[in-house]
Amino acid sequence: MLRRLYKDQPESFAFAPANQKWAEAQITKYPEGRQASAIIPLLWRAQEQEGWLTRPAIEHIADMLGLAYMRALEVASFYFMFQLQPVGSVAHIQICGTTSCMICGAEDLIAVCQEKIAAKPHELSADGKFSWEEVECLGACANAPMAQIGKDYYEDLTADKLRVMLDEMAAGKVPVPGPQNGRYAAEPLSGLTSLTEFDSGKQQYNASAQLAVDIGDSIKRIDGTEVPLLTPWLGKTGAAVEPAPAKPAPVKAPTAEAVKEVEPKPAAEAPADKTGVTKQAAVAEAKGTPEGAAAEGTKPAGLSAAREGGADDLKAIKGVGPKLELLLHELGFYHYDQIAGWTVDEIAWVDQNLKGFKGRVSRDEWVAQAKILAAGGETEFSKRVDKGGVY
Repeated sequence: MLRRLYKDQPESFAFAPANQKWAEAQITKYPEGRQASAIIPLLWRAQEQEGWLTRPAIEHIADMLGLAYMRALEVASFYFMFQLQPVGSVAHIQICGTTSCMICGAEDLIAVCQEKIAAKPHELSADGKFSWEEVECLGACANAPMAQIGKDYYEDLTADKLRVMLDEMAAGKVPVPGPQNGRYAAEPLSGLTSLTEFDSGKQQYNASAQLAVDIGDSIKRIDGTEVPLLTPWLGKTGAAVEPAPAKPAPVKAPTAEAVKEVEPKPAAEAPADKTGVTKQAAVAEAKGTPEGAAAEGTKPAGLSAAREGGADDLKAIKGVGPKLELLLHELGFYHYDQIAGWTVDEIAWVDQNLKGFKGRVSRDEWVAQAKILAAGGETEFSKRVDKGGVY
């Protein structure tokens, strides 16, 4: 099936603040150089936020992960769970049409969708509240026919029950998910023939349906506020979603006054590490504003083209991928010695002008790496690049 981007696209996309924190946390799951592995969860969260996956969202996520736009589009268009066109504002109905469901009446459910929503799949209803599609097996064959609506399965459906459910959802109600014919879970319709000592009275619904009832609105799209945003992979007990101390995620540069109020400066000129950067500068750079520099910094001198002999392989600097290398070239930076010579004030400018990658220079210590490479040395990362161990 040919999948294309929808003809009408919004001008831009940005994650909501809670979802932005969540997305940044997901990226920290993966080792340096493998951030692209976060693309599916980030695309999914963008779709949850907007309802469907827009071109600006795909490109925004590609920028976050240092991917070419086409690579991100390949993923979005390959997996059918990503909706490339608008869906209903209340619910998108996914009718299972595979063997068991088809035998048990899926065609009747599709007819209801055509009657009450739209004649064709992926079309919006007249009021914009609903859309529908037929999907492959959803794995609830014992409870056929069924549909997935929002995050939940609605099983043992009939055409009449689906009509009532659509009316309830249109009125702002959330029907109880799970079997719709009185079954507790997936036991035989004729009753239990084994495990007869099972007492379903311990809770009103099976575990999946009970959780949905407890949530209260499992049709509502995820906005990042449902549960505490944790990053358990950063520690034994989990931590609030914040960038790892050693490598903070890109953040917007705070004002100088805000930096002063939030965190007192360490003793003047106390070296932070072997690079010779002072602790004041290190603290400020981690926040996006190098010490003593305005938030915008000073633009380093650039070149109109690479010197004779060609540009250095800037991808040998840890944190610089193909997209960032092209961006650096656009800004006039082609060689290790250019980056090695950046001052704190110039680092501030570059950090603020890396579209979609703010803070990357400071976070990944490009200047320290470039000094080694400019002198003819190697870093552990550049050795891996030379051996073909980085893609």
